[in-house]
Amino acid sequence: MDTTPHPPVTLPAAGEELSGVFQKLKKAECHFINGTEQVRFMERFIYNRQQYAHFDSDVGVYVGDTPYGEIQARYWNSQQDLLEYRRAAVDWLCRKIYEVSTLFLVNRRGERGAERVPSGIPLPRERPWSP
Repeated sequence: MDTTPHPPVTLPAAGEELSGVFQKLKKAECHFINGTEQVRFMERFIYNRQQYAHFDSDVGVYVGDTPYGEIQARYWNSQQDLLEYRRAAVDWLCRKIYEVSTLFLVNRRGERGAERVPSGIPLPRERPWSP
């Protein structure tokens, strides 16, 4: 086992050459249209700042965006239990997030002009920083 210390990884400044460090990222998104009337689940797979595959609940299957992503999408699409799990994410993930977040987001509409902050401390009538 190699026990020699390795130098710390640093990111290059703008304009400098990249060091060969790559990033792999999976991003899940929920899109809500008219409340929960139309909900869309998206899962994106990104490597080195390029999206190589994605899942869209409106399409219902994985789609490859690069040649490598097409190989991955074929593999993922061959697993029926994985596809069912992702298709159901609209219900078990997105709608649940909407249900939980509306408890404090929807009821806060119009609070900008409120006279009190949530802690109950009254705001001053005139703010010294306003024109």
